Amino acid sequence: MTHYLITGGAGFIGSHLAEALLARNERITVVDDLSTGRLENIQPLMKHPRFRFAIETITNETVMDRLVSECDTILHLAAAVGVRLIVTDPVRTIETNVMGTEAVLRVARRYRKMTLIASTSEVFGKNNKVPFGEEDDGVYGATTRSRWAYATSKALDEFLALAYHRSLGLPVTIARFFNTVGPRQSGRYGMVIPRFVLQALANEPITVYGDGRQSRCFCNVRDVVEAVIGLLNHPGALGQVFNVGSCEEVTIRELAERVRARSGSSSKLVFIPYDEAYAEGFEDMQRRVPDIGKIRNLTGWEPHISLDATLDEIISYYRDHPVPPSELG
Repeated sequence: MTHYLITGGAGFIGSHLAEALLARNERITVVDDLSTGRLENIQPLMKHPRFRFAIETITNETVMDRLVSECDTILHLAAAVGVRLIVTDPVRTIETNVMGTEAVLRVARRYRKMTLIASTSEVFGKNNKVPFGEEDDGVYGATTRSRWAYATSKALDEFLALAYHRSLGLPVTIARFFNTVGPRQSGRYGMVIPRFVLQALANEPITVYGDGRQSRCFCNVRDVVEAVIGLLNHPGALGQVFNVGSCEEVTIRELAERVRARSGSSSKLVFIPYDEAYAEGFEDMQRRVPDIGKIRNLTGWEPHISLDATLDEIISYYRDHPVPPSELG
């Protein structure tokens, strides 16, 4: 039995990961300050004998020292996420991501605990080379555009984690997620699929930001969890960065149309300029497609759940767990 410490474990990905690891007879400790995570995500796990939960920030070194000393492996998922949060609260974004990761790595080194760092496809910034390989450049906008605070903070997380590995010998792996989606994901911070689904189920206008021609690849969280577990169990993953995502590309307009059709909604599509949705001068990326050859070659992983199956799963979830679209921000 391995004892995993999951930072941000009450969040969307973290709660699914905790469930999957418990199903594999592992022991789980979650630490989360509930700033974006939700207690209801882990409520079904609270009475499990191999699960415990600490409500605390990861920058509390006294608490983290005790939790890390008692675990075998750290899964660092705690972060400020979501485009809306990034634009509206850049201080929180930068401090949570950079200071939080540094705090985790510092105490991980003290006890030499294997650490998996959750990163993001945002680190590629405005690079227009598709598909993105792990060694491709990050291209960022001006520092006057808060849009790029998240990308640069997560890139710094990667630099710091790799420095701890190369210079200090800390066993580290980085998983770079590309648009992970599924049940329990909140649309409050700019996540597009839950926003579309909730609007469609309420027969309210589905709001597409920009012209809708920008494209993304959405990967079911259950596939992502399998990728993470595969990396945790492979010694060849140490000191490496891996893209984790689907290669099924879809434009945001097509995504909205598919959500509307699969939910049987009468919603109309409404297009909102980025300046109105976020802030003046907001910049977005036209395409975001991963090259997953590296993780496939190492672990054999590739996603198996289609986008349509994922949409059906999310639609079904929100039919059973209705949330007013007004809560999406």
